[in-house]
Amino acid sequence: MAATHFLVAILALQFSLSYASDPSPLQDFCVAFDDMKSAVFVNGKFCKDPKLAKAEDFSFSGLNIPRNTNNPVGSNVTTVNVDTLPGLNTLGVSLVRIDYAPKGLNPPHTHPRATEVLVVVEGTLYVGFVTSNINGEKNRLFTKVLNPGDVFVFPIGLIHFQFNVGKTNAVAFAGLSSQNPGVITIANAVFGSKPPISVDVLTKAFQVDNKVIDYLQAQFWFDNN
Repeated sequence: MAATHFLVAILALQFSLSYASDPSPLQDFCVAFDDMKSAVFVNGKFCKDPKLAKAEDFSFSGLNIPRNTNNPVGSNVTTVNVDTLPGLNTLGVSLVRIDYAPKGLNPPHTHPRATEVLVVVEGTLYVGFVTSNINGEKNRLFTKVLNPGDVFVFPIGLIHFQFNVGKTNAVAFAGLSSQNPGVITIANAVFGSKPPISVDVLTKAFQVDNKVIDYLQAQFWFDNN
């Protein structure tokens, strides 16, 4: 009986793991399409009839163009995901270009659905991520200064950032392990949510006077994505 229960538990665990992960594509591609009447709904998007697919569905132009970094955080993220490149649908990858002014910051944020691997092509970046509080290590910080050609990986779901410590503009490209990785910028989410989070909640969470929370919630939280 015990052996039977063990076997059932193993099978249940395998089923749970399989159910929790994204399935592998069962077709060559599934170009995202907006016309519900002539498409099939797959993984959050409708799929164009493969016979109607064209090369443009798998192409995106413009990542060679520097973006405007004249904003409060001094950075600009150009995203190439399933919404801008329909051919990425169901393939589990996306790409971004990040431009940084001198002292420009890509603020602390997290991608809930993707690991990110970043390569610097211009300038010097100070980058880092913070772990969850596991194994007795409470939110350990990993940081590195990167120069052109250097690569750094930010594990899925962990808070991370990039800061231009150089005196010139910087550029980096990053690949992400999701067609739609999502982004949660920490300050924007905590102090700029609509409707706002209760002042009582934030006062207790950050252990500061409620006037500090009122001030922070009154700020304009810029979205560089």
